Amino acid sequence: MKVAVVGVTGMVGGIMLKVLREFNFPITELIPVASEKSVGKSIDFGGLACEIVGLQTAIDRQADIAIFSAGGQTSLEWAPKFAEKGTVVIDNSSAWRMDPDKKLIVPEINGHLLTKEDKIIANPNCSTIQLVLALKPLHEKYKIKRVVVSTYQSITGSGMKAMSQMENERNSVEGEMAYPYKIDQNCIPHCDVFEENGYTKEEMKLTNETKKILDPSINVTATAVRVPVMGGHSESLNIEFENEFDLSEVRSLLHQQEGVTLKDDPTTNTYPMPLYAAGKNDVFVGRIRRDESQDNTLNMWVVADNLRKGAATNAVQIAMIVKDL
Repeated sequence: MKVAVVGVTGMVGGIMLKVLREFNFPITELIPVASEKSVGKSIDFGGLACEIVGLQTAIDRQADIAIFSAGGQTSLEWAPKFAEKGTVVIDNSSAWRMDPDKKLIVPEINGHLLTKEDKIIANPNCSTIQLVLALKPLHEKYKIKRVVVSTYQSITGSGMKAMSQMENERNSVEGEMAYPYKIDQNCIPHCDVFEENGYTKEEMKLTNETKKILDPSINVTATAVRVPVMGGHSESLNIEFENEFDLSEVRSLLHQQEGVTLKDDPTTNTYPMPLYAAGKNDVFVGRIRRDESQDNTLNMWVVADNLRKGAATNAVQIAMIVKDL
């Protein structure tokens, strides 16, 4: 298959190439796409030098699949142009996620909904993906009423500029700021822009996307925090169910869930951490315990590599489904 990767020089684009190779995706031609300043340069893909092209050139080459990781405005403008040529677009931005005519896909949850007619497919927010994968088997068994989620999000979610900021701060170097404040030795309760209701766009993504993917009846409230971690998002979840649950059954359900790895043994200090999740494709769940302040309520801790399952891996998994349609 001809596969275009739009935004190939970015952080997610680079991981995308790695994951495509790891999954042995059947690529006959890779079309690397980036901004004009990168056009003409080459990238390495499995020992082959592939020349970077612009968006219009990529459209003209009529890829079977185009995986976008180039921002919302680029997706809004160019994804329909690719789709008109018959290319299936898998988009990592927020541009199409809440469009009622576009499917928001986590393959282990709702990949079966995809059809040949789907030409623009939305990849959820990185924090949403790990959240809904951990919630899915529990919602099916006990029915979730409400989730309170607090995130501890890596600076890599803000891109290379944020990584440079933290590295500069750690080396006492003046440089460009990705955040309004210092991030090293700090936590910033501000991911994305603030909206009129006082929540950030990131917090509302967690609410709205969870409802779209899992169930509109689930109430979600979120606080998203940026932390000085180089890779991996963590989430503290408080989950209220309609029905009583058994802790051993909860662990069993999570253990059986595709895409989830259970790491939950306080006696051996076994619990998920970004350090452990780095470079892995699964979502890791642990610190499973009852909320003793309220009936039918569970606490747990969820960690994933935000550039992998939170972005590149999920997109490639969607592509794996698309190629077989």
